[in-house]
Amino acid sequence: MSTRIPPGPGAVPMPSRRLFVQGIAAGGVVAGIAAAGIPQRALAAASAAPRLASAPAIISDTRVELAIGESLANFTGRTRPAITVNGSLPAPILRWREGQTVDLFVRNTLGQHPTSIHWHGILLPANMDGVPGLSFNGIGPGETYHYHFDLKQSGTYWYHSHSLFQEQAGLYGALIIDPAEPAPYRHDREHVIMLSDWTDMDPGALFRRMKKLAEHDNYYKRTLPDFLRDARRDGWSAALSDRGMWGRMRMTPSDISDINAHTYTYLMNGTAPAGNWTGLFRSGEKVLLRFINGASMTYFDVRIPGLKMTVVAADGQYIHPVSIDEFRIAPAETYDVLVEPTGQDAFTIFCQDMGRTGYAAGTLAVRHGLQAPIPARDPRPLLTMSDMGHDMGGGHGGHDMAAMKGMEGGCGANMGHGAHGGGETASKAPKHPASERNNPLVDMQSSATEPKLDDPGIGLRDNGRQVLTYGAMRSLFEDPDGREPGREIELHLTGHMEKFSWSFDGIPFAGAEPLRLNYGERMRIVLVNDTMMQHPIHLHGVWSDLENAQGEFQVRKHTIDMPPGTRRTYRVRADALGRWAYHCHLLYHMEAGMMREVRIEE
Repeated sequence: MSTRIPPGPGAVPMPSRRLFVQGIAAGGVVAGIAAAGIPQRALAAASAAPRLASAPAIISDTRVELAIGESLANFTGRTRPAITVNGSLPAPILRWREGQTVDLFVRNTLGQHPTSIHWHGILLPANMDGVPGLSFNGIGPGETYHYHFDLKQSGTYWYHSHSLFQEQAGLYGALIIDPAEPAPYRHDREHVIMLSDWTDMDPGALFRRMKKLAEHDNYYKRTLPDFLRDARRDGWSAALSDRGMWGRMRMTPSDISDINAHTYTYLMNGTAPAGNWTGLFRSGEKVLLRFINGASMTYFDVRIPGLKMTVVAADGQYIHPVSIDEFRIAPAETYDVLVEPTGQDAFTIFCQDMGRTGYAAGTLAVRHGLQAPIPARDPRPLLTMSDMGHDMGGGHGGHDMAAMKGMEGGCGANMGHGAHGGGETASKAPKHPASERNNPLVDMQSSATEPKLDDPGIGLRDNGRQVLTYGAMRSLFEDPDGREPGREIELHLTGHMEKFSWSFDGIPFAGAEPLRLNYGERMRIVLVNDTMMQHPIHLHGVWSDLENAQGEFQVRKHTIDMPPGTRRTYRVRADALGRWAYHCHLLYHMEAGMMREVRIEE
C-alpha cells in the first residue's frame, strides 16, 4: 500500500489513486448506527479505528429474522453509510435445501426509509417477490414483513433490495439452495464469491450526476495522436469518415460502461483487492466456486491465471460442463465453476471490469496470508459499428454513412434502414416500433438481426484465452415445457446516452402499459438492443429459456444478457399468476426507465 501523509485535525483521510482502486486492507463495515443521520463524532471515531468486518454469517434455519439497518463502512479510507442486513455487508449467506419451506421475518430499522428484499431467480408467489408497488407496498420504517415460500429449485442465487438505490448501498447477499438429489458433479469444498461495486458517493447523488453528465467517468476519449495512428493504419479517408460518424452521433467508442473505477471500488465478498479475500484449498481438491455478480452497474471478466475452470451451472441451473479460461458475468448472473488447484500454493481470482479501469481480486490459497501476482489489466477496448449492430461491410468498424440521419431531439443518429434510411433493404431491416420514431428519448436504432451467441464480447475476442459464450452453454435437460410458443412479443431496448434515459420501445416505465400474459401459455420474447450499451434483462417470476439462432431451446436462465447489436429470443411459460417486474438489471438504467410490468392473468 502507498504511504499517506496523516491528515490535519478534523480532516477526512483522502486515498491516493492507487489506494482508491485497491481499497484499504482493513476495509469493511466498521460500526452500526440506528438512523439515517450520522453523527460527526461517530464518523471521526470510525475513521480513526476501522475494524475489519467478519465474513458474512451462514444462516441455514428455515425460520429467519433479518434486520435491515444502516452501518458505517470504510473501503477507501473514507467512512460512509452503508445499508446492511444484520449488520453485515454483504448480507448473511442464506443456505437451505430444495423442498424446504422458509419463513423470513424482515424488519426495517432504517428509521425514515421504506425497504424491501427481492429473492432473485426464486420461484415463489407474486406477493413474496419483494418489489414495492407490484408485489406489495414495501416494508415501512419500524415494520416487519413475513416472507413465506416453498423452495422448488436448487442452485446459486442471491437476494437484494428493490427499493430505490439500496442495493448500491450494500443490501445484497448470497442465497444457496442445496439439491434434493445429488449434483451431477463431485467437489470437495466450495466458496461463494460475491462480486459488487461500492461508491463513496450517496447513490442518489450518483444517479443525479448521471442525469446531468452521463459521460463523467469516460476519461478515455480519443485524441489527436489516436487519430494520426488510425490514419496511418486505415488511411485518411477512413479515419475522417469514422470520426465524422461518431461526431454526428455525439457518442464515443470508449464509452464501454456508464460508471467505472473512477467512481467505484470493486469488492469480492465485501473486501477490496488490498484486503485479499482468501478461500482455502488443499492441493488436488476439486473446489466449487459459486460466482454471483451483485454489482449495481459492473460487468466483470473473471479468470484465475494458472487454472482452468469448468462451468457446471448458470443462474442456478445445471449445464453440460464447459472448460474455459475466462468468463464475463453480467450484473445479476451467477455461474458455478469447478477448479482443481495444484502445483502452487496460491492463485489469484482476477475480476477486471469490462472497461478495464479496475478490478476485484482475491486468492485461493493453502493458508491465509498468501497472495499470487495480480495480472495486468487487458488493453482498453473500443466499440465499433459492428459491436452496435451497424456493420455494413466496411471492414474495420465499417458502416454505411447513407444509413445515418439525425433524430429529433436526440444526440445521435438513426442507424436503422427503413423507408427513410439507405443501406440495407427494408426486408432485412428489423421492425422498429412506431414509439421510437422521432422520439427525443431515443438516440439510435440498431440493425441487429443476429443473437451473436458465440461472440465472447467486446474486449474478449482473440485474447488468447478460451472465453465462455452463451453459445457454448446447454442445459443438462431438454426444454422443460416442450410446447412451441403460441405467440411472440418483440421489445426493443432503447435509450438516450446524453439524457441518461432508458426504456423499452422508447417508452419509460412511468408511461408504459403492462405486458399481459395468459396464464399457462408458452410464448416467445424477442429482444433487440437498439442502444450502444450492454443490458442484463431480468423477468421476475418465471424462467427465461434462451433459444439458439434456429429457435431451439438452449439454456435456461433468469437473466438474459443483451450486448449492443444483438437480437435474442427466449421462451417463457406463464405459470405464475400476478404482477411481476421486468427490467434491465443495471440499477441506474432501471431507475431511469428501462422497466415494464408483466401481468400474468387467468
